[in-house]
Amino acid sequence: MEGKGVGRRRTKRLMKPRQESFEFPNGWGGRRTGAGPKPKGKQAGVSHRTRAALAACFPVHVTMKVRDGLPSLRRPHEFAALRAAIAAGCERGRFRLVHFSVQSNHMHLLVEGGCREALARGLQGLAVRMARALNRVWRRWGRVFADRYHDHILRSPREVWNALRYVLCNARKHGGWSSRTRHDPCSSAAWFDGWRDSQPEPVESSITARARTWLLRKGWRRRGLLTLEDAPDPS
Repeated sequence: MEGKGVGRRRTKRLMKPRQESFEFPNGWGGRRTGAGPKPKGKQAGVSHRTRAALAACFPVHVTMKVRDGLPSLRRPHEFAALRAAIAAGCERGRFRLVHFSVQSNHMHLLVEGGCREALARGLQGLAVRMARALNRVWRRWGRVFADRYHDHILRSPREVWNALRYVLCNARKHGGWSSRTRHDPCSSAAWFDGWRDSQPEPVESSITARARTWLLRKGWRRRGLLTLEDAPDPS
């Protein structure tokens, strides 16, 4: 009797458990696209969702940020390096950089692209040029820009007017330039011909491309010319 009991226990011990299958009703359960915790704060960055399609008639406002801990982009050597990179990469195929503003840790650009692919390729090439130029100044290597660029397609004269005002006078918003009578030297404001205030003629030709979209050439003027007095104050 004792031997039979030991045999039963051994048999039970050697049996492998069977995993019961269970089907979730109505598609519930399992791996789902976009599931899991979402990044917050500085780690959130720019969404990696597919960007909206771009028509050739619309200009785009682009913001590019640099990584934390790097020197200010408005210092003389840094800005000189960026100017040279912008002049070399402002026009590539159907991509055009028309206006820009350089702040301490980010840049605002007003650009045009024949399509989404042309815009992406042009911005990628420009970013590479700027990163290499800055790394030469800093005598370092590695990434310069912190994340994907943020873009906003401008579809109306009002949107373009607001974007021009925001970009060309952006230094006032961040406290980098307080003058209400002179343009920010770390921007393309010197070559902008839409100021209501009288501005001195630039001593050199523009380093950016000419606008070709109707909105960025003259459509925005329906809202009136810009003035430095209307520039955003520091927030």
